[in-house]
Amino acid sequence: MLPADWIPHRRPDDREHIGWIRPDGDGWVAVSLLGHALTEPVDWLDAEEALDATGLSWLGDVWMLEGDGVEPIRVRLVEVTPERVVVQTDDFGAIDAPVVRFELPWPAPARLRPRRSDDPDERVVFGPA
Repeated sequence: MLPADWIPHRRPDDREHIGWIRPDGDGWVAVSLLGHALTEPVDWLDAEEALDATGLSWLGDVWMLEGDGVEPIRVRLVEVTPERVVVQTDDFGAIDAPVVRFELPWPAPARLRPRRSDDPDERVVFGPA
């Protein structure tokens, strides 16, 4: 549930919601749509700048979903609301690829994370020659 003291922040140009700013002592913390803090307590303008700099492009990125005792799997964000986060296995742009959806709590758990360069890449079918 979204705390009552979180203030929605919108992009200045198109008013698209890109996160929240929440009070923290004498400062403010920028919070992503996933519910994660993007800054330590800073002044209001710095929190706005952090959200504006982050934007929404990360929503289209590949993410990794870690499980118990299995390799992380590539996923894409499908839905992000203060009620839930829905991801699905990466279909690599194929309209007919089978996908599996996972519903996660919000804020998104740590097992959902951005892809790192050392993560497995299912697009590699054959190893090096």
